[in-house]
Amino acid sequence: MAFSADELRVLKGALAIALKTDHAGASELQDCLRLAYSLDEAVRESERLRAFLLDDLARYRQALPGSTSGYLELLADALAAGYRPVPDDLAALRALRGNPRAAALLDRCRTLAEASVRAKLSGRTVPVSRTRLLALPGGRAADEPASRPQPARPAPPRPVPTPAEVFPPKRRPAPDPSPQKRAAG
Repeated sequence: MAFSADELRVLKGALAIALKTDHAGASELQDCLRLAYSLDEAVRESERLRAFLLDDLARYRQALPGSTSGYLELLADALAAGYRPVPDDLAALRALRGNPRAAALLDRCRTLAEASVRAKLSGRTVPVSRTRLLALPGGRAADEPASRPQPARPAPPRPVPTPAEVFPPKRRPAPDPSPQKRAAG
């Protein structure tokens, strides 16, 4: 089951409201807290994955033109996930304009970049796709005695692995001995 950033925001708001109501029992409150911590962990993991993908995109961009197909694929995936192109992306796509896929991505990136600039100039902020559930800590649970077990605090975020750590290089098998050596041995 996957939720968009807006759906997660709505779900977190509903959890915060549920925790503040007088109708919820202790077990329901614990379930809401567990779900909220799980959502926060999922958001942290998605931020970690996003950072990994953006670092990978930057590595492919630096390796252009030799990595054209990989870069274009990663950029298209990143744009589909809500990534806003940076000036380096626009410059790289301009250099690859001869490629039809790069030209189409350049048009799409220009449109996204212009919309982002217009939003900033008009004083609107570009929507942030990830927010933390700030209404939960210190809510009703802070006013009640500590008779209920408190959920464990989440572990600190893990460092982002490099592509070489995730996908180690393939080792080539040793060459077979020549047929002459096999016949002699």
